[in-house]
Amino acid sequence: MQCKKQNDVKGFIDKNLREYPASKKKYQNGTIFKDIRIPFREISLTQGKENKKPLTLYDSSGILTDKNYNFNLERGHLDIRSQWIKEREGVELINKVDHLVFKAVPGKKITQMAYAKQGIITKEMEFVAIRENIDVNIVLTEIASGRAIIPSNINHVELEPMIIGKQFLVKINANIGNSSLSSSIDEEVEKMLWAIYWGADTVMDLSTGNDIHSTRERIIRNSPVPIGTVPLYHALEKVHGVIEDLNFDIYKQTLIEQAEQGVDYFTIHAGVLQEFLAEAKLRKLGIVSRGGAIMAKWMRHHNKQNFLYTHFEDICKIMQDFDICFSLGDGLRPGCIADANDKAQFLELKTLGELTKIAWKYDVQTMIEGPGHVPLNLIKENMDKQMELCQEAPFYTLGPLVTDIAPGYDHIVSAIGGAMIGWLGTSMLCYVTPKEHLGLPLKSDVVDGIISHKIAAHAADLAKNHPGAQLRDNAISNARINFNWDDQINLSLNPQVARSFRMDANIANNNTSSDYCSMCGPEFCSMKINKK
Repeated sequence: MQCKKQNDVKGFIDKNLREYPASKKKYQNGTIFKDIRIPFREISLTQGKENKKPLTLYDSSGILTDKNYNFNLERGHLDIRSQWIKEREGVELINKVDHLVFKAVPGKKITQMAYAKQGIITKEMEFVAIRENIDVNIVLTEIASGRAIIPSNINHVELEPMIIGKQFLVKINANIGNSSLSSSIDEEVEKMLWAIYWGADTVMDLSTGNDIHSTRERIIRNSPVPIGTVPLYHALEKVHGVIEDLNFDIYKQTLIEQAEQGVDYFTIHAGVLQEFLAEAKLRKLGIVSRGGAIMAKWMRHHNKQNFLYTHFEDICKIMQDFDICFSLGDGLRPGCIADANDKAQFLELKTLGELTKIAWKYDVQTMIEGPGHVPLNLIKENMDKQMELCQEAPFYTLGPLVTDIAPGYDHIVSAIGGAMIGWLGTSMLCYVTPKEHLGLPLKSDVVDGIISHKIAAHAADLAKNHPGAQLRDNAISNARINFNWDDQINLSLNPQVARSFRMDANIANNNTSSDYCSMCGPEFCSMKINKK
């Protein structure tokens, strides 16, 4: 008999996660490694009665849209990488009290960066190369140089590897997480599944409430995409929310605990230094980062330097043993347009660049987090400085939000800045929902946030001339000129909304014809006139 949790989440999937129309899951085997299977989504296209070649798309939905696999919450996602990890020289399997853990043999470097520096192509590298339609040697070069990362903790065996870097598709992250006031483990798993169904490439679990360990465990075991966390939140829970009681020993224990579970990247606010706090005090909004504010209060109370900074090399050694990526947090990011590109922000960015060099010394993959609220005319300066100060490590930005005046529409504000900074070289965008600054998002808000940022990311990919980026646009254009409404709808980012809009318009105008739309009508349709 299935447990209630299983039935609850299964019911959520059956009710909410419909298969994309005219689509099917497709897998491609590797060339170097024949045993790897790379997932894609294939959309069937038609032109009248004539069948057209289907369009193949990047797909991060995992087994949710695979008809051949029945979802099971307890079993979790497919074990994709256990055998890959066992084959690696320098990895050992440690028997813990209630579980097995992969870890590097002492003295061995088993990170993707370490392999790339030696010219060794891993299964993860070929997997992402085929996914991206890019030569695997480009992947090797970008990983070795630090310009790209593959977040892939050796204990996240359910992972379908993906890559973050300016030479590759711009990715989208979605934030989830419970608090002491809301949400259960089931609801957090639902949020993760919902986010990846709509196209999130990574998910950050920002839980701060009860049962953080169990919540994270269930999320990781069911996630085909990389999972990121802010370990400081969990460490703070261990001292019952008393910031002054934090110390590096508690933080270190938290890192190891999460590393053994399989977290793929850690946001670590090691660049918020004592000497920068005076600059932050001059701001209109001060420190808006939760992690940055926590460390600022700890430093003020103890009159000591940030322990994440003073123990950074100790942290690197832990990350190295599990192949976890740094997401170096921007604890001094600007929280309003008035604070954009100020001294506090760029002092921290310079420090993050220095920490990146230390991380690379340990062959730990690293990306840099970025702002925040920045007007359009200052976005390029952010990207230029990040490239210069951080040696072109991947940039991961929250927006940037280009104005402060749009509560309720901040997903649009963020997508505008995201498209621009993605074109200029940012590798991943953190989604913002319409509820940003106002409240916790509902499922509909999550969809709006993800879709708006998928649009921004795709616009950036087009501008960067990423291989194959324009194929979907061309297919929709072909459908439009031929009045093929089904193809046009099925190729869209949200077919459900597109189909409902078309049906509503037809009903309102009593339209039974397919060779014009309600906007122009039958006599003034430009494409119909053009065909004649």
